[in-house]
Amino acid sequence: MAGKYFSKKGKDDFYLPGEEIKIDKSSSFKSFSCEKDPVSVCKNRVLAALLGFIAVYTVIAARLFDLCIIPNLHFSSEADDASPGIYAQNPIRRADIIDRNGTIIATSLPTVNLYANPRKVLNPKKAAEELVRVLPELKYDSVYKKLTRRGSFVYLKRNLTPSQQYQINYLGIPGLEFENGEKRVYPHKNLFAHVIGTTNIDNIGISGIEKEMNERLTQSDIPLMLSIDVGVQDTIREMLKEGMEKFKAEGATAVLLDVKTSEIVSMVSLPDYDPNINKVKKEQALFNMATKGVYEPGSVLKIFNTAMSLESGKVKVADRFDASEPLKLKHNVIKDYRGENRWLSVPEILVYSSNIGSARMALKVGGNEQRNFLEKLGFFEPLSIEVAEKGQPLVPKKWSEGTIATVAFGYGLAVSPLHVVSGYAAMINGGIYHSPTLIKGSSKTKDGHRVISFNTSKAMRDLMRLVVTDGSGRRANVPGYEVAGKTGTANKLSAQGKYVDKKVRTTFVAAFPISNPKYALIVMLDEPKPLKETWGFVTSGWNTVPTAAKIIEAIAPQLNIKANYDLDELRRNRIIEAAYSR
Repeated sequence: MAGKYFSKKGKDDFYLPGEEIKIDKSSSFKSFSCEKDPVSVCKNRVLAALLGFIAVYTVIAARLFDLCIIPNLHFSSEADDASPGIYAQNPIRRADIIDRNGTIIATSLPTVNLYANPRKVLNPKKAAEELVRVLPELKYDSVYKKLTRRGSFVYLKRNLTPSQQYQINYLGIPGLEFENGEKRVYPHKNLFAHVIGTTNIDNIGISGIEKEMNERLTQSDIPLMLSIDVGVQDTIREMLKEGMEKFKAEGATAVLLDVKTSEIVSMVSLPDYDPNINKVKKEQALFNMATKGVYEPGSVLKIFNTAMSLESGKVKVADRFDASEPLKLKHNVIKDYRGENRWLSVPEILVYSSNIGSARMALKVGGNEQRNFLEKLGFFEPLSIEVAEKGQPLVPKKWSEGTIATVAFGYGLAVSPLHVVSGYAAMINGGIYHSPTLIKGSSKTKDGHRVISFNTSKAMRDLMRLVVTDGSGRRANVPGYEVAGKTGTANKLSAQGKYVDKKVRTTFVAAFPISNPKYALIVMLDEPKPLKETWGFVTSGWNTVPTAAKIIEAIAPQLNIKANYDLDELRRNRIIEAAYSR
């Protein structure tokens, strides 16, 4: 906040606390002789009295402004010991932030700040000793330095407790004053750290929604309602944390999205932090993996490759592609992880997650269509999400034959997890892409554009269901909830730019219930470790898939989704028949 500099020169200037107000005596009134005309004498006396009253009340008004207004002005610097003499407006009143059900996520509480006018402090040494005794978190040298500096205003301590204020007031030290302030409070601590963000010492947003929506929060008293659900957020965070700890991952993230509106119901990034605490020990905890991080997603991108191929009309569900041997290109040799080594149909390419089959499909469609399709999904630009932390996707500069093939199975292109799950929503909701939002009832939910036809979307639902019933996503087949999805495992790059074995990011994107899609969920683990129970494997099917299954099983009742056990087997059989008859 910009402050104002107050000069002591000029008749119209403000006076700082403690300054002497001098009345110009040169304007004294001349006396009049009573011997003159009585009427004139009376008029002059009335005029003199009136001018006298004006002068007196002017002085009083100036002194009241000096005593009452100026001490309550708020220092704009983020530091407590910033240079005195620069003032800002009264503390900002920020609107509350609430979840979709009205539960308070962020609010502001009244508080008291302690400041000093060094000019009025008679014994700085003793004053500093007394203050440190009451406020042991303060350093004597720092307090003494502030009390002996030039100027008339310096902050000593913000956000005092009532007890601290009482004790300091009891000391009776001249030159110490209090001002009313405001402190931002986050009652749920770590739960919404990367969604909400935090404010600085002057109550200005510096991260998350607090920063991105700072103008809205400071210009209106109406609470800002988010699309986030507190209960669902808490459940997902606990389940994700459990999975992260079990598989000894370096980090984790999960996003739950309403597929019809792209409203974000939950967004978690781990490790996280408590925004009520000023200093965060681990820098990694400040990083929002869901929106800021951009990663090669691996095989989860095969869903988009398949949808693009079917939508182009150049590929049919029943078409078969040669995956009997590695695909050799000019600068690339593409292999399958535990491949089938035979010709595969489109459903089989997804079920067995064939890199070779996916690459051949993409090459048949062509680079222009692949690029245009991914651009429609917003993969080339940062998302317009209402948090300050947004990652810039890494997009190939040249769309060569090798690029077409590698992008088809999730390499050569880096996007955020929120990019991926937002694109998935369009694949299963009938084909309409909506920009993701954290605001309930946002205008974004009304604006959307078609990326695939309804028929292609319907086919993708069936194919994604097969991945869970018959493919690498089997551990996510939660009974009664018709889960569909796709797994993805991507090797991490070393500092030398080479892919490292066993160092991976694993991802699972799920949708449920797929017969009437309502929600899409993405779960990602950063560098999970092999366990005895995973037989030494670190691929997605062994870690993110079971983690996602636990999340879905726990949150489905919270989302009022009733389990339907009758549909599971019947739908599976119908899907298989339909898939191979197309």
